[in-house]
Amino acid sequence: MFSKSYRRVAVVFILVFIAMYVFRIIYGYCYKGRQYDQSGGNSFLSDVVKHRKNYASEKIKPFDPANAGSTSIAGSQKYEKVANVRSKSTHFTEDEKLLHSIIKKFDAIIQYQQESGNKGAREIQMLIGVSPEKFDSFYLATQGIGVIKSTEITKTDKTNEYRKLNATKVSLEKSLASFNDLKAKEGKIEDFIALHNKIYEVETELQGLGVELGNFDTENEFCTVQFSMYEGAADKPISFVTRLKVALEWTIKYYGVLVAGVFFAAAAAWVILKLIVLANTFIASQKKV
Repeated sequence: MFSKSYRRVAVVFILVFIAMYVFRIIYGYCYKGRQYDQSGGNSFLSDVVKHRKNYASEKIKPFDPANAGSTSIAGSQKYEKVANVRSKSTHFTEDEKLLHSIIKKFDAIIQYQQESGNKGAREIQMLIGVSPEKFDSFYLATQGIGVIKSTEITKTDKTNEYRKLNATKVSLEKSLASFNDLKAKEGKIEDFIALHNKIYEVETELQGLGVELGNFDTENEFCTVQFSMYEGAADKPISFVTRLKVALEWTIKYYGVLVAGVFFAAAAAWVILKLIVLANTFIASQKKV
């Protein structure tokens, strides 16, 4: 009877080991893991984008449910559209030439560029301005360069920001006109000096606003493509023998942890049961006395 029980326990442990082993093999095929992004261009381009803004606009026709049959006055939406493309290349020189040819083909502009690394570990990062009409086609064309690791497009509405800048400009222009009118009036020298400083501050703010509003000018409309590419060898597939070895090592390790846990849990349960039996025996003996 005991031999049959031991056999059943042994069979259960063997089946658990086999199940863990098979699970680890399947997991190795299904889980790709986190791929290390060797391109350092993302942080570089993110810092550049903070200082170099590209904006575009498109006509929007507001919907009027009360008068759907009439023609409404079309408005204009200002927006910022940024695409991020990361690529890995095993033929870096050829792919770099292809990138430049695509930029030339779509009449795009390289606004920032950084190249680093020696042969075999080269990197290139570009901030490219593309006209809104050609943005989608250009974005798709860049995905044919090297092996694409990640892509992303972000579109942010900037209409309210544009309106606020214009409102601030109008307010500053009115203030400047008022200050200039005060210059014609009599007053103390100290007042004229303070007035001159105030006029200088307002003019400086207007110049800064002019630069910001210039980015929204229809003549300077661009969408942004952040392209980064790093050089690396082609990914080698993991052999089946290697997968079996890794799965076996993992199974032995965690199977040992599982068996040890079961053993200590059983030992703890046995000790607790013994203590309960001893306690009951002691209580029963005390009652007899």
